[in-house]
Amino acid sequence: MSESRWWDLVVPIVAAAIVAPILILSELDGLDRMLVAASAALLVIAYFGFGRRLRQRSSTPLAVVFVVLVTISIGIGVTAAPFMAMLQTLAYPLVWVSVDTRRGGVLGSIAIGFGVFVGFVAHGGFTIESLWEGILSGGLAVVFATALGLWISSIAEYGQERARLVTELTAAQSQVEALSRDRGAAEERERIARDIHDTLAQTLAGLVLLSERAGRQARDGRTDAAAETIATIEQTAREALAESRALVARMAAVPADDALAAAIERLAARFRAEVGLAIDVEVAAGVDLDREQQVVLLRCLQEALANVRKHARATVVLVTVAHDGEGIRMTVRDDGVGFDPLAARTGFGLDGISDRATLAGGDVEVESAPGHGATLTILLPPAGVAA
Repeated sequence: MSESRWWDLVVPIVAAAIVAPILILSELDGLDRMLVAASAALLVIAYFGFGRRLRQRSSTPLAVVFVVLVTISIGIGVTAAPFMAMLQTLAYPLVWVSVDTRRGGVLGSIAIGFGVFVGFVAHGGFTIESLWEGILSGGLAVVFATALGLWISSIAEYGQERARLVTELTAAQSQVEALSRDRGAAEERERIARDIHDTLAQTLAGLVLLSERAGRQARDGRTDAAAETIATIEQTAREALAESRALVARMAAVPADDALAAAIERLAARFRAEVGLAIDVEVAAGVDLDREQQVVLLRCLQEALANVRKHARATVVLVTVAHDGEGIRMTVRDDGVGFDPLAARTGFGLDGISDRATLAGGDVEVESAPGHGATLTILLPPAGVAA
């Protein structure tokens, strides 16, 4: 049952319950009986004519008319029979739930109390006893009704404020979820960009170099060497196809087995064939890495060897993977031209290596100087500890 329907039942029932004992049990004369009945009827009419409408829409003129009618009904009833002051128990709540401001509730309560005071004075005459009865009955009721109304209003406002905050919190949570989705999408795009850079882009760069070599060999008449290079191109192209399929399937674009040493050796062999580097690989026995960590190491090694190929002009590269007191350490050392690690960089290589290691809970160190080669160290935590 809605609140309005509840009041529609309460108002006439309570008014009848107050008036009926007076009409049945009291010894009032005919005029007083009529005034008592008229008082209750006027209160009910005031509610259905104005109070109910006030609950649906706020209106100061309607509120004034409603409070005046309720005050008159109380004054008439108390004038006929002091027991009709019991109508206050219905009048005060009606005023507070019908007006929409605390000020209106307080003023309405004062008006009703004044009506009660006037009724007592009109009934008993302008005597000290009548004045005290009116002051005590009306005044105490006004104080109590005002205090209770203000307290209930504060509770209602607190509830409304909580509802508003819950609505804002829900909206904020939805916004955070949207931002999280956007951030996740951005991170996924960045991850895919790294994967493409570390796999297909590097492989295609190798194919370009091999193609140029095959062209030179063919022009020089070295058909056997050219045929061997073309075979390498074919093998590398097949690997690129496998890598692209793995990316589409959201799988790591590395060999499917878990033999880290074999995977590193195959990667080194490919770079040896592409650029003629002397790449030595040393992988300690019993290196314990989970699948994701193996992917990280292989990606970082792939990028490191690509950087050596593009920038270092090295002849020898040493790759070592061994246990470390803090986890697994991979070192890539070359005898190339070196560089200044603190100088500004425009490439994606070292930054991509650092990002991958950091996401896996690891760390990257770069040691180099112009003319003294470079050493790249990647440290990953033990298996199962990666962030």
